[in-house]
Formats: sequence, C-alpha cells, structure tokens
Amino acid sequence: MIATAKNVPLMFRAQVEGRCQLQRIDPRRRGYEKQDVQIWTEEWIDKAEEHPPAFGSEVQSHSYQITWRFINNGGQDDGIIRPVIGARGIPFYPGSSMKGIFRRAAQQLEQSGEIEAGSCDRLCGNPATFSPGNLRFHGGYPTSNQWTEGLVDIIHPQKSWQVQESNTRQKSGGAFAQISLYKPELNFGISSTTPLLETEWDTIWKIWETALSFGLGCRVAAGYGQVVPRQLSNMLFRCRIKGQGPASKCLDGSLEFRPNIFRAALRGHALRIFGGLSSDRNAESLVDTLFGGIQKNEGKWGLLAMQFNERSLDLNTQKGTYSVMGDLSWRLTQPISLEHQTVLKDLIKRLMQFAMLLGGFGKSWRRADHELFLEDYNKQVIGSHWQWAGKNSPMVHNPVRKLNQVATCIQKLQDAALKWMEIQDVTPNPDRCADWRETWHPSTVQVWGRFAEDREGSAAVRWLHQPYSYRYQGKQEVPMSIKGTSVTGKLNQVGRLWHRMYPIVLTKPDPENPEKRIPKPMPGYLELLTVFPDDTQDFADFLEFLASDRSGFQQLWGDH
Repeated sequence: MIATAKNVPLMFRAQVEGRCQLQRIDPRRRGYEKQDVQIWTEEWIDKAEEHPPAFGSEVQSHSYQITWRFINNGGQDDGIIRPVIGARGIPFYPGSSMKGIFRRAAQQLEQSGEIEAGSCDRLCGNPATFSPGNLRFHGGYPTSNQWTEGLVDIIHPQKSWQVQESNTRQKSGGAFAQISLYKPELNFGISSTTPLLETEWDTIWKIWETALSFGLGCRVAAGYGQVVPRQLSNMLFRCRIKGQGPASKCLDGSLEFRPNIFRAALRGHALRIFGGLSSDRNAESLVDTLFGGIQKNEGKWGLLAMQFNERSLDLNTQKGTYSVMGDLSWRLTQPISLEHQTVLKDLIKRLMQFAMLLGGFGKSWRRADHELFLEDYNKQVIGSHWQWAGKNSPMVHNPVRKLNQVATCIQKLQDAALKWMEIQDVTPNPDRCADWRETWHPSTVQVWGRFAEDREGSAAVRWLHQPYSYRYQGKQEVPMSIKGTSVTGKLNQVGRLWHRMYPIVLTKPDPENPEKRIPKPMPGYLELLTVFPDDTQDFADFLEFLASDRSGFQQLWGDH
C-alpha cells in the first residue's frame, strides 16, 4: 500500500508534509535531491501535450510577448501559486479573465472619450439587463513548447530582514516556490457572434492592448505578466538604466535576472523614508497604499505597478553575474485625482533618484561592485553597479553631479513624502519615528562623501577587507578594522553600511545640434557611505575616523 501511494503523481497528492509540499524549499535536501516543486513540474511536462492548441478560422487572434514571468493562479492547491492548466496539460489564460480586464479597459476608454459610448455593453454585455455582448473570449495559449522551461520560480520575502530587524543573525522566513511561465509568447483569441467591420476589429484590439497594459494574471505590480509595450497608459515615471551584479540562482543552478528587484528596492526605501517621518504603523500603511500588501488578513491593492523592458541582457554563468540595460516604467493601477497623480509622480521620481544615488538594486546592492572598483579582485562576487543610461535619463533624472547636491536630493525626497502624507491625511511625527535598523531619520543615519578621480580611486572598498587605520597601544601598532563587525556585517548578518560609487555625468553640446545638450560621462565618481550607527565601540571608532582629516570624507547628511 505504501509503495502504491508513492507512485501517485504529486499533482494528485494533498499539500501536507510527507505527501507533497510545493511551496516549501526544504533546506535538508542536498543539491542532488530534487524539491517537490521540481518533481511536480517534471511530471506535469512529461504528460502535457507537446503542441499548444490552435484557434479556429472564425477566431481572430494576436500574439504578445511577456517581458519576464507570467502567472495566473489556478487556485487548485493550498499555499502554492501555480498556473491554470487545461485538459491536455497546456497552461492558459482563461477567457473569463480575459473578458474581465477587457471590460475594465473598455470602460476606461469610454470615460476618456477614446471609444464610442455604449461600446462596453455592446461588446461585453450588460449584467444589469442580462443582455449578452457580441464578443466571445477564447483565452490565451503559449505559441510554442518553450513554456516548459524555467517553470520553478523562487520567492525571497526580505522586507523585515532588509529594513526593520536589528538582529539579522536569525533570518526570519526563507525561500518559497511558485510555478510561473518564463518569458512566454501568448496567443489570445476573440470571436464575434455578428460580422464586424475591419475598423471595429481595430477598436477591439486597441481595447485589448489597453487591457494588456494593466498586466496579466497575478503579481502584476511586481513585474509579472507585463507585455512588451505597444502603447503606454497611466505612466508616472520612465527611465533607462543599466547595471551589473550577482544574478539570482534557480533551484536547478541556472541564472536569472529578476526585474522585481526594482520594486523591492523602492518599497524598502519608501519604508525607510516614511519610517523616519512617522510611526511604524503609519509607515507600513503608506507603503502598502503605494505598493500593495496585506494587513489584518485583508489585501490592499497598490497604486503602483512596475515594468522592465530589457534591451540587452548577458548572464555570465562562470562568474554568476548579470549585465543588463532596459527601460524601467512605473504606472498607475487605478484612477486617482490629478492632484494626487502630480504628487505621486514626484514621489516615485525622487525614490528612483534616491535608490540610484545611494545604493542600487538586487543582491549585494549595499556594496559597490568589487570587480569594478577594487584592483585585481578575483574572489567571490560582491556588490552591484547601476547608472542612468541612454541620452535622456543621465540628464533628466540625474539630480547629483557634486557632493553638495546630495543633501538636496535627500531633502527633496523627504518633501515629496511629506506631501504624499498630507493628501493621505497622515500627520508627520518625526519625534516618534519607527524603531527600525534603517529608519531614515537624521538621528539614526549619516551620509558621508568624497570625490574619487577614477575607478581605482575608491578608498572605502579597501576598508571592507583591510584595516582602515592604525593606532598605537604603547609602542605597538594596532590595526583598526570594520571587517566582520556590525558595521559591515558578515555571513547571515546585514551590515549597517552602504557603499556607492556614483558616476559623475555632466552635459555638453550635441555636435549634431548645438542647441541641444547630451550627457558627457566623466572619469570621476562620488564615493558615498551611508551608515546607520549602533552603540558598539567598533562603530564609534569608525565614525571618529570618518570625521578626521585622514579619511578624506565629509559628512553630507545627518546629525553628528
């Protein structure tokens, strides 16, 4: 009986320990032992139909490329998000879901006057009068069997560990799994019960592409289900950036660049900023309003959704790194007043500038890329490096070119946060700010800076590995180091120091059009240190050194 039970595919087993646990990543299993979610997906792929279904001749269809991952929760198993699966094992986007977002887009276009009034009821039906619409929605299917690759998706909840917890030696939570399609191309079908003119079909596909701009399926605010844009709607902020750093590793050992790092970074910075202006409860509520969240077992739909459209991506399997460039967009998910939109646009712009100025995105964002800034470094990959890219972003979105502009950039973000708090009816109270490790308050954080002439001119990158100074005890010279202390952290402990080499980009006249200006990258960098001091002697000694002439740094923000 026991042997027979073990032969039952995991898809048909209960989600309990000892039978099947798809979401859990069991740390006790060694590299050669597959996790349940890996076995589940292999069993699924093995029995699924090889070729996706094709629509009939009466159905009009268009294909669209998903920029990263796509998932729509089948709701079949407790605790795990996995796709809706058809009778032949092919994942698909249901026609009912398709009709729902199509109706929403049609209503929005009616209100804006872009399509004829009454179009929504005519096409989708009117539930109030039980009258059916002309259209039939046949869902969306992958166009090839490439959907079978890279299905296992790993999630690392890290908000508390990154921002709030003081003791990070005991990391709360762990990695979880979900199943999603990696960069699929989906073909969507629509038919009509009555003959339609070509111009009417043009309107229908315009509505559908507006619907696609909202995102498809689950977790769209985090970058899932985003389509390579044919049109942009509800846009708040857009820029081009490029960066490099340690890539995420999948369960099978392959590498992946995960665009949700941008949302994670901005959410964390918003939490830090609001936490320094109000209580922890108010800060978390404000951040959930922006990015979505769950409070008291109730979900909150966030105002912001993110999309990253890759222009180039290189994954170095030997080093375990990525190098990427693309367009990052933030858009509005729901209607708000024009006044609120104006304030929100400024807030998201300032958060992006703050993230680019003082840190970066993804794994090891608290450190400058050692390969770039530490000569002859060939050990474990440490750090990331990000910069504005293209012709416009380095000029339009880059607010800092000198050290004396750093404090202004931070102050403008705080001002934008205060304006948003005002329209959300939240009263600032910096005297009772959140008691977190990285609360952004002048009494808890300091920013130091210096000018570095070139890549090899970084001073602080060496302090992470070597003594930053020496002192005499009697006649003996004793090294002073922050390595392995609470300043820098160590394995499974988040440090209290951010190190950033911010590229200096000036402007020059465009040779093709002297009336315009174009970016002019300079060899120098602004070397910036952001520290969140604790009460250890190691930190006191390091801050004393920073304030001395020997360090070469000057304090740019925060109380002394």
